[in-house]
Amino acid sequence: MPNMTINEAAEHFGVSKEAIHNRVRRGSLVVSIVDGVKFVEVDSDVKTNPHAKLKTQTRTRNVVAGSDDRYYKLLEEQNATLQTKVEKLENETRGLRDQKEQMLIQERIKIEQIYKDKDEQLKNILNSISSQFMLNTPQKIQKEEHVEAEIEVEEIEEKAELISLKKYLKTQKFSDKKQEKIKNRFKKRVKKDERIISLGSKFYVDTLKYDYKDLLK
Repeated sequence: MPNMTINEAAEHFGVSKEAIHNRVRRGSLVVSIVDGVKFVEVDSDVKTNPHAKLKTQTRTRNVVAGSDDRYYKLLEEQNATLQTKVEKLENETRGLRDQKEQMLIQERIKIEQIYKDKDEQLKNILNSISSQFMLNTPQKIQKEEHVEAEIEVEEIEEKAELISLKKYLKTQKFSDKKQEKIKNRFKKRVKKDERIISLGSKFYVDTLKYDYKDLLK
């Protein structure tokens, strides 16, 4: 009757070590201790149990397969979670980029409006200074400057597309009454409409650059 260790006995019978310990506790196997190591006495006539061994191997394979399935399922869940986070971050990034572009557009509009307001203020200041200067200038000097201005305007008319309002209205063959109404419209809009160019009491138009239909109706 050979002696086997717990591991050897478990392999011999095709069972787990716990099953061997259970047999020892029930007294179906005799135990002896040699140098601190447990040995069980096994009848040499007792054959190994191939069915029990096959059952143990099958159970082991099932445990491993089950572990693999759980592992792959866990990976799939983690992958799905990561994909959701990536999509969320992409949406947030896209939203921040859109907000930044919108802010830049708004700032550009504000800056353009500021410069436009400044230009308008500067134009009004220059007009005010010019008017004040004309009021404080002796009549003779005013006449001389007026003549020089007319000469300059004539030179400008030759080089550019400017034409006096009076000449323009004559070319359009408006009646005297209609011409007077149009002149009054120009007087009211002179400082508000960039299309109207004034010098003294005369008005000038640039028909190639601007459209004056709303003032000529």
